[in-house]
Amino acid sequence: MREVNIGGKGIGLKGSPLALLFYKQEFGRDLAGDLIKLRNVEDEPESFDALLFLQLAWAMAKAANGLNKPFPSFVTWLSGLDSFDVTDTEVIQAIADEAIDGFFRSANKPKEEGSGK
Repeated sequence: MREVNIGGKGIGLKGSPLALLFYKQEFGRDLAGDLIKLRNVEDEPESFDALLFLQLAWAMAKAANGLNKPFPSFVTWLSGLDSFDVTDTEVIQAIADEAIDGFFRSANKPKEEGSGK
């Protein structure tokens, strides 16, 4: 879990299976699939989708909030943000890092010596 500042608000993010569910329920798409699309942004900057980063952040913020606590819909959550600086690479990277760490853990684990894995 990590915290980012979006629109002047500290927002906790948690890349977890619960975030996958919340994302699918709210947007009708697979979070991991959308995250994979973002991998091409460095090579194809025109494919950058700021709204997609906000959707990722919302789902992970809702997961960080906990299952039994009320959390606003995506539109209501967005309306509570004063701004989103798409040039703030630290925030963009933190959102992406939390998602990658939470959903692709095995890809980030160092290989054990002699294990061949």
